[in-house]
Amino acid sequence: MTRQTETKAPPEKPAGMGGVFFSFAPWIVFGVVASPSTWEYAALAALVAAIVLSGKDVARHRFYLLDMVGIVFFAVITVLALALDRSRLLWLETYAQVVSSGVVAVVALASLLKDPFTAQYARRQTPREWWDSPVFLHVNRVLTAAWGVVFVLITVSTWLAVRVPSLDDWLDWVVPVVLLVAVVKFTERYPEAYKARVP
Repeated sequence: MTRQTETKAPPEKPAGMGGVFFSFAPWIVFGVVASPSTWEYAALAALVAAIVLSGKDVARHRFYLLDMVGIVFFAVITVLALALDRSRLLWLETYAQVVSSGVVAVVALASLLKDPFTAQYARRQTPREWWDSPVFLHVNRVLTAAWGVVFVLITVSTWLAVRVPSLDDWLDWVVPVVLLVAVVKFTERYPEAYKARVP
């Protein structure tokens, strides 16, 4: 790799918001629909969404971490809903949103140990010669960390909603929506802002 390749910023945005959003869509569907009386339907809807939205990529042998985890997670939840008595799933009814947000947080933060999950989407629109550049790697670590932290906060918020029912509208809806809007805007703006600082 030349010195120029190491220091210059990639010519494309390091993360494609469209691909990231499609991967998060099933989790958002589950978070919006899930409640003590509807979580089974939410899991099924999220499973269908995960399969449909990732179908084209899978057909092209492109497998994204968040998509694959989503399919497995929602399939397991759906099977549990069909196989077990409702009385044995009270914990899941109560903490469905907490569990799903926690899974996303763990997946996002754990991906930092090897390959930040946002980098998978960024490679679709960034020339191969930039994939190992410090700028590309730095930006995707920051974006992945941002999504991970946001879902940690959403996990805490939805857990507090269970513990403090009088604030459940704020903690289940307002706080997660504000956090998601903030991280989407950050994802859109940070790559260009960081690249502008790179000599």
